[in-house]
Amino acid sequence: MGDHFASIAGTGPLLLAVVVAALAGLVSILSPCVLPLVPGYLSYVTGLAGSDLDAAEGTVKTRVHGRVLAGTSLFVLGFSVVFTLLLTLVANIGFALKAHQDMLDVILGVLVILLGLGYLGWIPGLQREARISKLPMAGLVGAPVFGAIFALSWLPCTGPTLAMVASLATTSGQTDRAVTLALAYSLGLGIPFVLFGLFFRRMLGVFRAVRRNSRWVTRVGGVLLILVGVALVTGGWNHFLVWLLTTFNFGGGTLL
Repeated sequence: MGDHFASIAGTGPLLLAVVVAALAGLVSILSPCVLPLVPGYLSYVTGLAGSDLDAAEGTVKTRVHGRVLAGTSLFVLGFSVVFTLLLTLVANIGFALKAHQDMLDVILGVLVILLGLGYLGWIPGLQREARISKLPMAGLVGAPVFGAIFALSWLPCTGPTLAMVASLATTSGQTDRAVTLALAYSLGLGIPFVLFGLFFRRMLGVFRAVRRNSRWVTRVGGVLLILVGVALVTGGWNHFLVWLLTTFNFGGGTLL
């Protein structure tokens, strides 16, 4: 029984980690340093201006939607590959340090707490934005490359939420789990981007509303980071996973 609980604490239900990772991705795209750039990114990866997206009707609209779906999907694919490689590397490092798991959890927890405080603006210098100095060709051909460049160039902005997901992957040291969490994070970041492109006119109102309340998005993201960090430092995350799996039936452990 003790070994079973240790396994639960070390890996945890994958479904829970996936939800947390997807929420982290959503917080990333809604953050003040990414959201305002979404229309520009959309135009760049599709080769279409906002007026083209808004005015298209009938057969033309169908063609535009096809181009938007292709461009945004390629863009999401580009940054998904980079995030997956990064989290896989982190997970392998975590596996190498498995003998020092308790210390690793504390270090990761402190890092996530600091990033959460920086996300709230309480630590100067942790909210800086990176700029892309050299861009690939605009349109569908350059969309996946642009996605990869986005992933690397905007790490100062997406870094706090990505670090939280990385900490969840590192505690297990499992490559397949890291890949799953990376994909969940990428989908949380990418699906809203795709939807904004496909439903440009309808989503403009939502886009403006989120921008007006971006401070709350930042606060929610910062608090989420701090909570996960505190849970890692105190061991509360492991205790919560043990309680979760012993209280609820997660398909006989198939979600581990």
